[in-house]
Amino acid sequence: MKSVNLSLKVFINLSKILTENSRRFNGGLDGLGFNEFVILLHLNQSPDKKIRRIDLAEKMGLTASGVTRILAPMEKIGLIKKETASRDARVSYVTITSSGQRNLTETLENTQSFFEEIFPPSKLKELTKLSDLLIELGGVIK
Repeated sequence: MKSVNLSLKVFINLSKILTENSRRFNGGLDGLGFNEFVILLHLNQSPDKKIRRIDLAEKMGLTASGVTRILAPMEKIGLIKKETASRDARVSYVTITSSGQRNLTETLENTQSFFEEIFPPSKLKELTKLSDLLIELGGVIK
């Protein structure tokens, strides 16, 4: 059998690490999953704390319908709200609510040690290089 090339090894390892840590992340939060957390983070970093659904789907690497399935329960519990564009009713925005903002802040505070366990501060130089590489490869959080 031919050996596995480095690119495939990196991809498989990234996938495994993401899967395991997403599960750990989800288990340590009060009802807020990793995808919901990332959505709130994107909204918080967007101008006016809102973003078009289609742009959110692109940032998440999901389809528009996939994002809609995640957003529906988030809207029901008041973390986000939908808005329609005043100029074009076909365009819809997602906005973070004050409750969503509080939830995001609490989650960031409560998960600090979780992230430091995965990515120790002593590895800051290596993490910076990895982050830059992931941005080059299509990552969206700078």
